Amino acid sequence: MLSADAISRRAAELWGEDVFAPRRVERVGPHTLILGDCREALSLVREAQACVTDPPYELGFMGKSWDASGIANSSAVWGALLGALRPGAHVLAFSGSRTYHRMTSAIEDAGFEIRDQIMWLYGSGFPKSLDVSKAIDKAAGAEREKIAVGNPVKRMIPGADQNGTGSWIKDNGRVYQPGVEVPATDAAKEWDGWGTALKPAHEPICVARKPLIGTVAENVLTHGSGALNLDGCRVPTDETIVATRNVALGSSSGGIYSAAQVPGVYNQKEGGRWPANIIHDGSDEVLAAFPSAPGQLADASTDGSRRKTQNVYGDMKRGSSAGPARGDSGSAARFFYCAKASKKDRGEGNSHPTVKPHELMRYLCRLVTPPGGLIVDPFMGSGSTGVAAIAEGFRFVGIEQDEAYFEIALKRIRTAFDAG
Repeated sequence: MLSADAISRRAAELWGEDVFAPRRVERVGPHTLILGDCREALSLVREAQACVTDPPYELGFMGKSWDASGIANSSAVWGALLGALRPGAHVLAFSGSRTYHRMTSAIEDAGFEIRDQIMWLYGSGFPKSLDVSKAIDKAAGAEREKIAVGNPVKRMIPGADQNGTGSWIKDNGRVYQPGVEVPATDAAKEWDGWGTALKPAHEPICVARKPLIGTVAENVLTHGSGALNLDGCRVPTDETIVATRNVALGSSSGGIYSAAQVPGVYNQKEGGRWPANIIHDGSDEVLAAFPSAPGQLADASTDGSRRKTQNVYGDMKRGSSAGPARGDSGSAARFFYCAKASKKDRGEGNSHPTVKPHELMRYLCRLVTPPGGLIVDPFMGSGSTGVAAIAEGFRFVGIEQDEAYFEIALKRIRTAFDAG
């Protein structure tokens, strides 16, 4: 990793003193933070082993200009990232459900392989929908009648002693709830209940990989990248399942052993379930969306004479004995989960509007980065990836063009480093 002075010298070599823009470079232990345009600053980074980043969704979120610049959909940005990574390095990039395809196409066009998509599910999204019926009445200049709901209420006479006699009067009106109105025009009545948007409940994460050199095994041994840390990201569970396992059975013929499946109750693999491409926030709403998902309930036929499924997705290979029912049970929501970022999680004074939760970022960093590896984040924002990387023992280089967010990230990363 280059030092701050070396970065400045390298920048001058690439673009000249008057052209290059990293306005500032800060070092926090082995971690580097660069204030500047990622399209330029990424050329200063070498040999990164992973990228975990939350780019702009290009939606104009909250009227922010940085969320409508098109930079996340530019293959030039991702091409610059390609040069900063080792062969086989993974990229995990958040996006919005409406614009994911644009970003992912740009990543692919830059030379990355699209490997998968992780879906982050949550129950706290709020629908931002236009009420079509109201819009029709408003355009017609029609006044909508409000519907009173609830019982008549009492209110106190202004300035009266609430313990005094006669200080309360019955309100002539009733409680009105916002939005409970009667459409005024016939057209509005026809379109009552129609809107323009669904409730947001997920954000996709693109899983991409820089092409390997040779096989996965060769690439991993040479460059330390190219694989996913599955055991390090298993989903903890205390469940036991009814399952079958192969055991060696001694033969009376002497020294000859054969395998047989024996039903029984067995614990999950140590560490938990295999990581899935779904992550959720653990909310009741999300959990309720998953049905009960029992495993194999009936014995599997292995009788080779039965031909009903012979040509379903190719020939079914059958053994010589039946496969007993697995019989496990439980919700299908057996995936990694963490709550959305809390106020404490965001950190004091963090005004960034799209902060990702700490545990989620730690999980993602751990999934794609080898021990002690280097993570780069070209869209650092308030530094969530950096804070997570430090907690997991990784090195980090972050790039951010907004000075206010850079200051927030610097403070958070310094705090995390000092606490570590």
